Amino acid sequence: MSGDARGRGGWSRRRFVGAVTGTALSASAACGTQPTPETPAERSPAATGEPTDAGKPTAGGKPTDGGEPTGPRPLYLGTYTSVDGGGTGIGLATYDPATGRVTGSGTLTGVPDPSYLAVHPDGRTLYAVNEREDGAVTAVRLADREVLGSRGTGGAAPCHLSVHPGGRWLLSANYTSGSVAVHPIEASGALGERTDLVTHSTPAPGPGQEGPHAHQFVTSPDGRHVLAVDLGTDTVYTYRLDQEKGTLREVARARTRPGAGPRHLTFHPGGRHAYLANEVDNTVAVCGYDPATGRLTIGEPQSTGTGAGTHYPAQILVTADGAYAYLANRGHNSLARYAVEADGARLRLLDTVPVAGDFPRQIAFSPDGRLLFAANQRSGSVSVFHVDGASGELRLAGEPFASPVAVCALPL
Repeated sequence: MSGDARGRGGWSRRRFVGAVTGTALSASAACGTQPTPETPAERSPAATGEPTDAGKPTAGGKPTDGGEPTGPRPLYLGTYTSVDGGGTGIGLATYDPATGRVTGSGTLTGVPDPSYLAVHPDGRTLYAVNEREDGAVTAVRLADREVLGSRGTGGAAPCHLSVHPGGRWLLSANYTSGSVAVHPIEASGALGERTDLVTHSTPAPGPGQEGPHAHQFVTSPDGRHVLAVDLGTDTVYTYRLDQEKGTLREVARARTRPGAGPRHLTFHPGGRHAYLANEVDNTVAVCGYDPATGRLTIGEPQSTGTGAGTHYPAQILVTADGAYAYLANRGHNSLARYAVEADGARLRLLDTVPVAGDFPRQIAFSPDGRLLFAANQRSGSVSVFHVDGASGELRLAGEPFASPVAVCALPL
């Protein structure tokens, strides 16, 4: 699949190929993961609106207060509301941080096609894309789960969003129109009118693509730059964000090999390296990163561990200590485990583990790093794995949790 992201019956073609088994795929999008504050499900900032400094987020979700996880914790689930078999809003659940067992607790309605979710650094507000032709982003106050309103992204089919670490700006990526947007975040957590919109007009689309497809928009570890991954142009764009005006200025760009289809980027906690999952050519690459200039240098493509056949890497994560990385492989339906070596400069494939579901579109660590969640789109399920801190090995934590068209799992 390439080019225009519209499909049958008005669906986004990204969405269609993820839902139908066996459909050819080269440009479907994924819900990525953002580190989230450590907050228990009951009497937490996420549940009550009270501030806290405990358990601030880190690269892989490792706790900063040294405490053991206790009590049920909140889990939010993204889906599509406009497809057959989809959900009716943002799924609400809790999980046991010791056993990984997930328990459903209802649905937050009033948010259309919430395919990607992120939380504010203070834990009080949840943000969701509205992945529709007339794209938007929505804010939800977690204290009482009130929808605070939506703002247009200025593009079509937004598939990713993230909160700048300072908490003042929301960054979003419009897949179909190949653009990235910035919205101000008010003191209440609500969103203001868009302050900038940049379309990736150059370079020309890669092989098999008819236009740009912005897939992810994230902040570098030092907070100095924001980077946009575009599958359609085979390019990662680096911008400076004016933190007073909310405007973007491009400062660098890095191109993959033609037809790689870059999808998802994650940084090593050391801040000098990053890892890029390339969806179309089924590879992963180690990248060098210069914090001073924002320049990314993309290394040689490496194996995803899937062997022969057609498979589509979705998302890559790295642990908080920088020792291991995990890659979700759709089609192969596995999680690849890598040892991270040479202070982040090298990935060594260790093994692959069956994901116990179909089409793992997104993966996320729990804030303490002890659990890994995989949202399996085609099987409508969320698999949970225990993460061995020493070896990085994954162990399935019981039967997957049923969730309609599961495309994002956000554990807090």
